[in-house]
Amino acid sequence: MATNSSFQLFSSSSDKPNLSLGFLDSSEPPLPPPPPSIEVLSCEVSSNVRCTVEPVNLDGFTLLKGRVSTKEVFGLPNSDLVPGKYEGGLKLWEGSLDLVKALRSEVRNGHLSFEGKRVLELGCGHGLPGIFACLEGAAVVHFQDFNAEVLRCLTIPNVNANLSEKSQPDSSGEVRFFAGDWGEIHQLLPHAHGSEMNLNSSLEHGQATGYDVILMAETIYSISAQRNLYRLIKKCMSHPHGVVYMAGKKHYFGVGGGTRQFLSMLEKDGVMAASLITEVADGSSNVREVWKLSYK
Repeated sequence: MATNSSFQLFSSSSDKPNLSLGFLDSSEPPLPPPPPSIEVLSCEVSSNVRCTVEPVNLDGFTLLKGRVSTKEVFGLPNSDLVPGKYEGGLKLWEGSLDLVKALRSEVRNGHLSFEGKRVLELGCGHGLPGIFACLEGAAVVHFQDFNAEVLRCLTIPNVNANLSEKSQPDSSGEVRFFAGDWGEIHQLLPHAHGSEMNLNSSLEHGQATGYDVILMAETIYSISAQRNLYRLIKKCMSHPHGVVYMAGKKHYFGVGGGTRQFLSMLEKDGVMAASLITEVADGSSNVREVWKLSYK
C-alpha cells in the first residue's frame, strides 16, 4: 500500500514527450445523443423492478448493496456497459469499495471530515461512497448517474436501505439525485458554478459555491469521456479548498482509459495537484488506486 505520494508523470523535463491530448482523440465510434439531464425525485422509485439488498463488509464496516437485473431494467443481457446507452451503473465495481475504505481511513486519520460539507458523487451507481458521506454527517449529498433508470431502480432504494439500516431514515442532510451526461449535467447541479466567470463573481460576493468533496469510482475507463469529466469537476469543485477522491484502475484494458491518462491531463492543465492515497494489487496484472485531487 502506498500513501500520499505526489504525482509526477515524468521524471525530468528531458523525459517529456509532446503532451498534446492526442490520446483523448480516440477512434471510438460516435455515440448517440445523450439522454436529457433531469432530477430524479426520491419518491420515483421503480415499482416494476425488484431490488434486493445484501451486506458487504468493508474491513469491519458494513453497508448494504442492492442487486437488480440489467435485463429487467434495460432489456439488455448482463453486460458491463453499452456505450451511450448504459454506462455500467447497475454493477458494483471494485473501485467503489476501495473508495469507501479509503474515505473511512482518511476520516479516522483526521485527514477528512464530511461534517456539514456539500458532497457530489459522480457516476454513482450503488452510491456507496455518497452513502458513507451521508452517515458521516454531510449537509448535502447529491448523487449523479448517466441513467435515470439506475437512480430509480438501484441508487435510491440502496440509499434508503442503508440510511434506514443505520437508523437515519430522516437524515438532516439534503439528499438529491440527478441523471445526465457529464457534458450537460452541470446545468442542473445546484452547487455547480458553471464557469470560471461565475466562480469569480461568487467569490467576490462571498457566496458559497461548488461542492466541498467530489467522489467518483471507476469513472475514467473511457478516454473519450475523460475531457468532459474533468471539465465537470472544475465546474463543480469548491474553490480553493475543494477536494476530489477518485478510485480507478491504472489501465482499463480493452477500453483504453485509466488513472495515468487522466492524471496526465491534470498535469498538462496545471490547475490541480494529485496525491496517491492507496493502491490495491489483487494478484491480477492490473492495479487499482485511490487518488486525492486538490487545487494547487
